[in-house]
Amino acid sequence: MENNTITKQVAEPQINLEPTITKNLKERLSDEDLNEFKELILAKLDEATKDYELLKSTLSLRDDNGTNDTSPTFKTLEDAGDLLSKEETAQHAMRQEKFIQHLNNALIRIENKTYGTCRITGELIPKERLRSVPHTTTSINAKQELTGFNI
Repeated sequence: MENNTITKQVAEPQINLEPTITKNLKERLSDEDLNEFKELILAKLDEATKDYELLKSTLSLRDDNGTNDTSPTFKTLEDAGDLLSKEETAQHAMRQEKFIQHLNNALIRIENKTYGTCRITGELIPKERLRSVPHTTTSINAKQELTGFNI
C-alpha cells in the first residue's frame, strides 16, 4: 500500500537579524566631543569609585571600634534597624558598582569611537542627554520604545 500524503510547503517568515546600528554608522561624534565626554566620564568615575570604596568600608566595619560584642543583647529593635541599614548600604554599593561598570563601558565606546551612537536606531544621541546621562546607549525615543513610557 502506497502512502499518498500531500505535503504542503509553508513559507517561513523572514526575520531581519541585522542590527539597525549598521545603517548610520558613518555618523559619530567628533574627536573633540569624545574628549569632552571622556573628561566628564573620568570625573564621574573617580567620584563613583570613592563613594563605592566608602560604602565597602562601611559594610566591612573597617572603621568600627569593635564594640559590637560588648553591647547588651536585648536591643532587638536597634539590631533590626542596624540590619536594615546594612542591607540598604549593600544595595547602594551594588548600584554604585553597576554604575562604575557602565562608566567603564562608556570609556571603551569612546576609545572605539562608537560613543554617542544609539544602539537601537544608530542615530547620534543628543549631547544634552549624554551630558546628563553620560553612560547611556540609547536616545530618548529609543528608550521610550523599549520601556513603553512616554516622557
